[in-house]
Amino acid sequence: MKKIDYRLYLVTDRKQPAPGTFEKVVEDALKGGATLVQLREKEGDTGLLYERAVKLKKITDTFHVPLIIDDRIDIMLAVGADGVHVGQSDMPAAIARKLIGPHKILGVSAGTLEEAVQAEKDGADYLGVGAMFPTATKKDADVTTPETLRKIMDTVHIPVVTIGGMNESTIPLFKGYGLSGFAVVSAIMASREPEKAAGKLKGIIDGVVGW
Repeated sequence: MKKIDYRLYLVTDRKQPAPGTFEKVVEDALKGGATLVQLREKEGDTGLLYERAVKLKKITDTFHVPLIIDDRIDIMLAVGADGVHVGQSDMPAAIARKLIGPHKILGVSAGTLEEAVQAEKDGADYLGVGAMFPTATKKDADVTTPETLRKIMDTVHIPVVTIGGMNESTIPLFKGYGLSGFAVVSAIMASREPEKAAGKLKGIIDGVVGW
């Protein structure tokens, strides 16, 4: 199993950056302790996405933090990113694994036990489970219950991170679940002080995951 630190998993949202450039917000989050970054872009052409990915890769490399690209395997390969994350309506995980090879990170979104089990069979390195709470960043996301999360944790053998409404108030609710980390969007991307926000979240997460 690949040695990846999933604790504070920053998922980007270009529509929410705090004051300053998008890249600066990500850099500040890394200074504050973000351990993994996913570039999630649902809009814009391929050329623009490539340019953005190149810029982020330079920043994440500086901090020795892996960069994951959401959905776009072509962009991941083009910029030499560390992995790709696919959802249930994206490229099938088994095909994604064949395309990226055995050494890149493959993350898969799962909202049910069945999806989680299948993702592990298909070669996922980790699961993104949720949305755990309603979230403005993905208004059409179905909410995953704590009971379903526990079933997933009891069944799969790969790291699990939760996503959907993860912040200072909600993260402590998952103490004792055995999670590997938390995927955070708005709590950092919309913060006016992303470095401080990331640092505070990292401290809370360390207490929850028992780091």
